[in-house]
Amino acid sequence: MKISFSWLKNYIDITEPVEKIAERLTMGGLEVEGIENFEQIKGSLKGLLIGEVLTAEKHPNAVRLKITTVDVGAGEPLPIVCGAANVAAGQKVVVATAGTTIYPIKGDPFTINKANIRGEVSQGMICAEDEIGLGTSHDGIMVLTTDLPNGAPAAQYFNIQSDTVLEIGLTPNRADAASHIGVARDLKALLRIPVQYPSVGAFQIDNRDLLIKVTVENTRACPRYSGLTLTGVKVGASPDWLKSRLKSIGLSPINNIVDSTNFILHELGQPMHAFDADAITGNHVIVKTLAAGSLFTTLDGKERKLLSTDLMICNAEEGMCIAGVFGGARSGVKEGTTNVFLESAYFSPDYIRATAQHHSLKTEASFRYERGTDPNITVYALKRAALLIKEIAGGKISSDIVDIYPEPVQNFEVALTYKNIDRLIGKKLNREEIKDILTQLDIRVLEESGEKLTVFVPPYRVDVRREADVIEEILRIYGYNNVEVAEHLNSDFLASFPKIDPNYIQRTISEMLAANGFMEIITNSLTKPVYNQALPTNRKPVAVLNKLSEDLGEMRQSLLFTGLEVLAYNINRKKNNLKLFEFGTTYDQEEGKYLEEKHLAIFMTGNFTSESWMRFSESNSFYNLSSTIRKIFNRFGIDTIDGATVQNEIFSYALQCRLGDDYLATLGKLNKKIAALADVKQTVFYASINWQRLLDQLPVNHAENRHTYREISRFPEVRRDLSLVLDKKISFSQIEKIAKENSNHLLKNINVFDVYEGDNIEKGKKAYALSFTLQDQDKTLDDKTIDGIMDKLMHVFEEKAGAVIRK
Repeated sequence: MKISFSWLKNYIDITEPVEKIAERLTMGGLEVEGIENFEQIKGSLKGLLIGEVLTAEKHPNAVRLKITTVDVGAGEPLPIVCGAANVAAGQKVVVATAGTTIYPIKGDPFTINKANIRGEVSQGMICAEDEIGLGTSHDGIMVLTTDLPNGAPAAQYFNIQSDTVLEIGLTPNRADAASHIGVARDLKALLRIPVQYPSVGAFQIDNRDLLIKVTVENTRACPRYSGLTLTGVKVGASPDWLKSRLKSIGLSPINNIVDSTNFILHELGQPMHAFDADAITGNHVIVKTLAAGSLFTTLDGKERKLLSTDLMICNAEEGMCIAGVFGGARSGVKEGTTNVFLESAYFSPDYIRATAQHHSLKTEASFRYERGTDPNITVYALKRAALLIKEIAGGKISSDIVDIYPEPVQNFEVALTYKNIDRLIGKKLNREEIKDILTQLDIRVLEESGEKLTVFVPPYRVDVRREADVIEEILRIYGYNNVEVAEHLNSDFLASFPKIDPNYIQRTISEMLAANGFMEIITNSLTKPVYNQALPTNRKPVAVLNKLSEDLGEMRQSLLFTGLEVLAYNINRKKNNLKLFEFGTTYDQEEGKYLEEKHLAIFMTGNFTSESWMRFSESNSFYNLSSTIRKIFNRFGIDTIDGATVQNEIFSYALQCRLGDDYLATLGKLNKKIAALADVKQTVFYASINWQRLLDQLPVNHAENRHTYREISRFPEVRRDLSLVLDKKISFSQIEKIAKENSNHLLKNINVFDVYEGDNIEKGKKAYALSFTLQDQDKTLDDKTIDGIMDKLMHVFEEKAGAVIRK
């Protein structure tokens, strides 16, 4: 963003040099990336003087040349040979003396030297306007009408001014500074110098000859819309001062009406648009969206297809302008325009940003609107622009100001404490200085109670809404360089962070599964209705109202079938051995409420291990899946869970895992008919973990809270085996739970290494061969201690599990 230094000084009385101001702005958060000089005319007519032709005689050796003597206020008149037909004695002219470099409209710059032209000495050049960059005419030398003395700088006569331009790297959050007044506001706080806003006290309604009705249909996209009309304007070139202002910041002047709106945009930061009022059909301006696919031709002559969310400024019949982004080809101000409707509005940043991105239109207006403008400045800007247009284009203000503002944008109310100000800045500031800084930033202290402050932030500061934002404002104005570096560096923050980061936990489990050979998948939340119909649930599916096809007609109620489709896709391409997982959301309706739940789905099919010369391949089994689930639970600090068998049409057999009253997971072998719905013909083992319920266990069971570290025991482990005959319904997890509840810290591990059913075992019974690992950290276990532990275990197995100990 470019800021003209001389333009800036119209609003704030700056006495410091530009380099110092650039440093102040940079330290205050508006980084000045460069300082460059701007010349209204290339070379700024440096070295060119006002001269008076004293004599003009024919050249003795050339028909078309004349020998002149010119007084340039340097004592002796200069002899100059001139080829212009219109040169004559008594004229005031522009003279380039020897050593002066001139910059013509066409061609490269060149330096005037003393010369001998056809035998006569020439010590300068009498200039035409194209030779010094003032115009395109080359009909003859310029003849001036002036009382300036001979030898006066030509730049004084032509009022040629140079300027210094600051290039500011404006960050996206500082939309409030996207203008000369915006930068002046920052300097006001940094330098404690008041800002002088342009007066609009002369504004008055001249007549009411052109009334235009305004209707805002979409007040969400356009919270405020202001406008007025001017009649009898004369469209033409802008005055030199206005052209110079615009050129200094890189803009090309167009005409006095458009240039006026561009001037206001860069002065106040308020985008404006001027319509040819005679092109407003029905004298009615309507702010609304048009049907998707509507065609609209913009100022650049391109026809654009509109979205249904593109906000448009329309007349009674058609669109005239893409609101806040780009004008239309038919409604803009043209050479013959005499009546103007002037718009000054506040548009929603969300709407403007989406439209500008979709149509790849980045304009000065959209740049500001999509970041957020000041909703309270629209009428002031309208008056300022109307007065400027009257000054340079004539005409009369021919209507009252229309101002549609149904729900005024309120100030942001922010609560903060002096304690947090001191903590984040790293230095205790004087309380009065803090309040003074806030006042200079137009942030009003609403209430002060002890260590607490409540402030009102004006809505033009779109980036200041939280306590930390206000503290940052205080710090940048106080000066980062004024906060001493402490002996011990530290940092602080105001935000509160959850003790448990769900994203971190999910990443940890994902990495664990990937390390165990699983591949992560992401599938579509839209699915076939037939899949939801196959699920054993009382909840209703969520239907898609604007579905693209029947196959995408409902939201999934389970991750099962979209995962099966991935299996089918890979199996059909000869990738039969698969281990997949997915974190995803399911969607349901229950009692009129929409429900979303996050799940972790795990799929295993094909071989668990590949065949090699050392071993045969091993197929995936339920126990491979349950081992994976156990590893996940262990990561959550859950060592023991209750398991119950599940019987439904989804699984051939399955186990449901619970912790207390919370269902955490279901895992098992899928029914072949269910797999066949997704065209999967081979055996699939599937687990579904209710991720949110598992996360809810973290505060109590999180493994990170249970980690203890100690030296590895120097004493040996002891293994003892038992063979138990049990009822078939009793699972290993039940045996494990009983053992852990009825033993001491010496029992380190329990493992089942054989299961037997058949001959010599009563029907309905099974035999478990279990191993128990015992170890003491402090000494070698003796037989008496070991036997005592094992006797107790055998007793509780008999009592609580009905076990028969095989000896």
